[in-house]
Amino acid sequence: MDTLYFTLGSGNSFKPALVLRQTGRRCRMLPMDVLAGQTRQPEFLAINPRGQVPYLVTSDGVGLGESNAIAWYLAEGTPLMPATALARAQAVQWMIYEQTALEPNISPARFFTHILPGERERRAADIARWQQAAQAGLAELDRHLQGREFVTDHGYSVADIAVYGYTHLAAEGGVSLAAHAAVQGWMARVLATPGYAGIGELLVA
Repeated sequence: MDTLYFTLGSGNSFKPALVLRQTGRRCRMLPMDVLAGQTRQPEFLAINPRGQVPYLVTSDGVGLGESNAIAWYLAEGTPLMPATALARAQAVQWMIYEQTALEPNISPARFFTHILPGERERRAADIARWQQAAQAGLAELDRHLQGREFVTDHGYSVADIAVYGYTHLAAEGGVSLAAHAAVQGWMARVLATPGYAGIGELLVA
């Protein structure tokens, strides 16, 4: 059986966990306490020298990092994998966009306002910069989703899960979705997909 190392409350860890839930794939789930430094201990560094989660170890002992790569691997051979070359390319396009325009801004803004609020005042300037950049990223996503049900021409796919991972946590980083009606509608459709479960249900110690 594959093993997924994850951390509680992480949008990146949520992505492969949701793929697992919606495909019915079985996986051993092992929580890691990042704030306590568990991912920097020799035991975990022997498994993943980069010391990052999520991290998947396949049943054959092969390690795989990066949340979107793990989600892609787990979606292979399931209805979450786009069926055509063009739709798969669209999925990759938006999964890269998520990691360059959304996650790098929403995640740290959320971390220093919601997860580690004691640092909020000291990091106020950074938080404001991340929030502004996140709004720009969400505006582009909103334009793409206008008139569309899901991210790719395939319909609901692993790309939606990847983009949804941190987008649905934006408010916890002080990033409002009020100006992004198409994003809000898309999020409601993701929420209504069969087998959906929230981050608090999927990522448990």
